[in-house]
Amino acid sequence: MNFDDTPEEAAFRSQARAWIAANAPKEYEAELRASSLGRTALKNANLLEVAKAWQKKKADAGWACLHWPKEYGGRGASPIERVIWQQEEGPFSKLSAVFIIGHGMCGPTMMAYASEEHKRHYLPPLASGEKIWCQLFSEPAGGSDVAGLRTRAEKRGDAWVINGQKIWTSGAHYSDYGILLTRTDPDVPKHKGLTMFFLDMKSKGVEIRPIKQASGHSDFNEVYFTDVVIPDSQRLGAVNDGWNVALTTLMNERMSIGAGVATGFPELFEFCSNLMLDDRPAIEDRNVRAKLANWAVKASGLKYTSFRAISALSKGERPGPENSIGKLVAASMVQDVATFALDLQGAAGVLSGPEAELAGKFQAMLLRAPGTRVEGGTDEIMRNIIAERVLGLPGDIRVDKDLPFNQIPTRGRN
Repeated sequence: MNFDDTPEEAAFRSQARAWIAANAPKEYEAELRASSLGRTALKNANLLEVAKAWQKKKADAGWACLHWPKEYGGRGASPIERVIWQQEEGPFSKLSAVFIIGHGMCGPTMMAYASEEHKRHYLPPLASGEKIWCQLFSEPAGGSDVAGLRTRAEKRGDAWVINGQKIWTSGAHYSDYGILLTRTDPDVPKHKGLTMFFLDMKSKGVEIRPIKQASGHSDFNEVYFTDVVIPDSQRLGAVNDGWNVALTTLMNERMSIGAGVATGFPELFEFCSNLMLDDRPAIEDRNVRAKLANWAVKASGLKYTSFRAISALSKGERPGPENSIGKLVAASMVQDVATFALDLQGAAGVLSGPEAELAGKFQAMLLRAPGTRVEGGTDEIMRNIIAERVLGLPGDIRVDKDLPFNQIPTRGRN
């Protein structure tokens, strides 16, 4: 694989670099460079407002959602041009985190299944950051089993009435719209009785409760639906075919998250280069060097695995199960990296906040890591996907596979 830019790519890179240099919010650059997984914040500005302003500026100049068609708010650029942009955007790309679900998951699902009228109405404001979307899949009783959901959608005339609960919904508290997976037929096996919709998150009957995390942040939410009415025109795909629609979302989700999860390795390498252990830099310690070498290999593998996915996209192929590799490796790696960094800090590792080493960067990273390992599919789900769909190993025995959903036991023995 040749990673050198073609003349056309070099010209695109030069154009992107010049525009970013002239338009990026440079006053926040230092803070964005210092931020890490688990802690992106601005001292004297509202992060969401800054992110929206930057996204709108990009959209107005034709730099938002580059790979999307122009009629939906994109640029119609090639996948490799999208990668070049991400490379050049640098620390300012961290402002795009609030849009990752809408741009990387909801948008592609809408493009695949929404009506042309809806695509032209809803996608441009999504691309420009004026409207934020979330994804309503996980439920308390379902755990990692998305198809085990119990939120019901009942048809009444030309509309559907929704009742149920979702959990771990990232960004629901500031989202304008969401895509929602529901159960519409409990008399068939669980994967066959699902239907997907999109809805206004300000709809009557929608209640959002942020979940307070150990880090003090509230990235995730519980969402309750009480007699929420959704028009049938907002259905995505056929009735009871929601699992196939959801697969489009899930494949894009694992690609977006897998390609975007920070590993913490660059921060750790810099930290070890400056930290003194026994009167010498930590990086000169053979045990530290061994750890760094191992993570360097993993980081390199993640990079080139991501390039494989990009190559597939450039050929017009659908994101595949291989993207689960990036999610699995990166999510566990960031937790290991943060733990090792705190070990190196010794007793000072218990501190957090402004007084801590590097202002508590690794502490924040460690507290956020469990959420990273859950969102987009747990480690166990990722391993199953890789084993069954990438390596071709026999699948797990699923005793409920062909049972009607309403016949699946929900309680243990008395």
